[in-house]
Amino acid sequence: MNKHLLSRIPPHLLLVLTTLFWAGNLVLGRAVHEDIPPVGLAFWRWLVVLMLISPWYLPQLSRDWPVIKRSWKILVVLSFLGIFNFTCFTYVGLQYTMAVNAILSLSVIPVVIVALSRLLFKDAITLMQTAGIAVSLLGILIIVSRGDPLALLSLSFNRGDLWIMGAICSWSLYSVLLKKRPDDLNGFMFFGTTVLISVMALLPVYLVEHLFFREMPHTLLTGISISYLAAFPSILSYIFWNHAVSKVGPNTAGYFIHLIPVFGILLSVLLLGEAIHTFHLAGIACVFSGICLTTKRSM
Repeated sequence: MNKHLLSRIPPHLLLVLTTLFWAGNLVLGRAVHEDIPPVGLAFWRWLVVLMLISPWYLPQLSRDWPVIKRSWKILVVLSFLGIFNFTCFTYVGLQYTMAVNAILSLSVIPVVIVALSRLLFKDAITLMQTAGIAVSLLGILIIVSRGDPLALLSLSFNRGDLWIMGAICSWSLYSVLLKKRPDDLNGFMFFGTTVLISVMALLPVYLVEHLFFREMPHTLLTGISISYLAAFPSILSYIFWNHAVSKVGPNTAGYFIHLIPVFGILLSVLLLGEAIHTFHLAGIACVFSGICLTTKRSM
C-alpha cells in the first residue's frame, strides 16, 4: 500500500480494521481445524503472501540488502515472534481449545505489552491507561462469562490454551520490539523481509507435518481459507499494525486487541446465525469505553 495513502488514514482506524481481520483469522482457524493441519495452514498462508508481494518486494531487495544484512539479527527475531511463532502457536492452539478460553486469553495481550514495555524500555503507565485496561477487561469478562461471573469459575485450561498463551507472549514481545526495527527499512520492505524469513523457517516444519503427521488437503475449502488469510489477516493487517504502532506506540495499539473478541462475536452472529444477547452489548460497550480512556491524553 502506498505510504502516503496509508499516512492519510487515522492510525486508530487502522487498528480497528486490523483487529477485525484478525478476528476473522481466529474464527476461520477454529472452523477448519479438523480439515486443515495447523502448520500447513500457516505455511501456505505466508507462502501465498510472499508470492503476492514478490512483484513489488523483489525489485527493491537489492537496494535494501545492505540494511537487511546489517540488521539481520533483529529481523530474524521479529520474524519468529510476529509470524512463525504467533501463527503456528495460534493454529495449533485452536486444534484443542474452545473459543471462550481463547477469548479470555486474548484479553491478556494489552497487559503483557504494557508490562514488557515497562520492563524492557521503562515506558510509563498512566492512571488513564490503567483505568482503560480495567474497563476493557471488565467488558471481556462480561462477554466470556455470558453475564454470569460464576461461570468464570468453571473455565479450564488445556494444552490448546497453553499454545494460545505462547502466541500471546510472542506477539506482545514482537509489538514491543518493533521500535528496534531498522529505521531505514520502510514498512513494506520490513514486512516482506519478515515474511521471507518466516516462509523459509516454516518450510522444514511443514514438510515434517505433511510427510509424517497430516497431509495438506487440496480442496476448495483450503483454497478459500488460504486466500482470505493471505489477503486480510496477513498483508493488510500486518502493514496496518506496523504503521499504527509506529504512530501511537505499542501500549496504545495493544488496547485495541480487546476488539478481537468483540468482532469475533459479531462475526459469529453474521456468519453463523448465532443470537446476540444483552451481555454481549454490555461487554462491547465496556471495551469501547476502555479504548476511549486509553487513547486520551493524560490529565
